[in-house]
Amino acid sequence: MLASLVRRATASSMPLPSSVTDASVQLIPPIPLYRRLLRVHRSLPPEMRYLGDSYIKTEFRLTRSTDNPLHIIGFLSQWKHYLDDLETAAQKKEGGEIKWSGRRLDTDNLDKMSPEQVGQLYELMHATKDVWKT
Repeated sequence: MLASLVRRATASSMPLPSSVTDASVQLIPPIPLYRRLLRVHRSLPPEMRYLGDSYIKTEFRLTRSTDNPLHIIGFLSQWKHYLDDLETAAQKKEGGEIKWSGRRLDTDNLDKMSPEQVGQLYELMHATKDVWKT
């Protein structure tokens, strides 16, 4: 993220809902979060690492130009949750690789998504199925 975007997000005059404020307390700045995500992906099997790394790089690149503070906080908090899940799985790893087991998507989260996000999720689902077939 650009430094000006971070300043804009923190200097917002609109009061934030308590849930957003709570989430921002646990947030990691974008670049350290990006690096930690790529670092924890090193423990994944090669196919999953390639898929995850390319997805992270694309998402962070696309979000660089965002100036909506709520979008930035939501983006960073969701990636932080993903990082926490991976780090928890890394502590329980068997052998040299993380034994990753996903989780089901809540219907509440699915209802909140835009049609574009649902389409992107559908494409991601098919890409991951191809990885698991091999």
